Amino acid sequence: MLSMATGNSYIDDLRSKPEVIDLPENEQIIDVGEHVSDTAQSPLKPNVTVSSSVRDLLECPVCLNAMYPPIYQCSNGHTLCSGCKPRVHNRCPTCRHELGNIRCLALEKVAASFELPCKYQSFGCMGIYPYYNKLKHESQCIFRPYNCPYAGSECSVIGDVPYLVSHLKDDHKVDMHNGSTFNHRYVKSNPREVENATWMLTVFSCFGQYFCLHFEAFQLGMAPVYIAFLRFMGDENEAKNYGYTLEVGGNGRKMIWQGVPRSIRDSHRKVRDSFDGLIIQRNMALFFSGGDRKELKLRVTGRIWKEQVVPLNK
Repeated sequence: MLSMATGNSYIDDLRSKPEVIDLPENEQIIDVGEHVSDTAQSPLKPNVTVSSSVRDLLECPVCLNAMYPPIYQCSNGHTLCSGCKPRVHNRCPTCRHELGNIRCLALEKVAASFELPCKYQSFGCMGIYPYYNKLKHESQCIFRPYNCPYAGSECSVIGDVPYLVSHLKDDHKVDMHNGSTFNHRYVKSNPREVENATWMLTVFSCFGQYFCLHFEAFQLGMAPVYIAFLRFMGDENEAKNYGYTLEVGGNGRKMIWQGVPRSIRDSHRKVRDSFDGLIIQRNMALFFSGGDRKELKLRVTGRIWKEQVVPLNK
């Protein structure tokens, strides 16, 4: 048997590998948690204190995430999550004994009795949830933070909407505008350059909300195109309360797009790759630009509105 120091070094080595381990979905744990009611969106419950020593028992020694069924153990009783089991090549990362397929049913059942606060408590969620419902709730929690909507770099900042608005203004130097109408001009000296084209992002404040207007160049198959679209800084169910139009034109022609802003829960790339916006072929964009067609000069105008809720007749 290797010494404990060697085992810990082995665990540290596993942790250092840049591999993402997805926690098991809720469907995989119903054999243990089926007697626990689905309270993913339940109201507040009395808090149940779980000691740190018990929490440590439910922490995988490799990825340090909470363990969910199936939880495996070696012959010496050391436990491991199912996500990390393939990574250790069937060897216990603590004592290096063979793992096999021994389930730690006792620990799985103990976990079913716990109730824990949502991990987004600091963002405002005060709910207390059964251990096996906690993951499902957190994946849908309305208080979970948003990713930074800036598309010009891989920004890892997360936070609530007020924090991200300040972050966009102070760190990304994004233009901020008040009002529900806009008139922007996009100029590029060499429109042939589609790769690494500069992303344009402008934030609008209206109706007590914030909206992100994106404009960029990208390849649609073999054809270079420009796209403009609007994202709502909030959840999808709120985004549906708004609409917007985008208009671009020149030389007596125009193109108009009308749509619903997408929530920033959907990534910039997801919205762009679904073509959910005003798409302008490069040849058409240069035609709108006028002149000798060697410089991009596009004027994009638009409007944001709040949909009127029609009350039902009694």
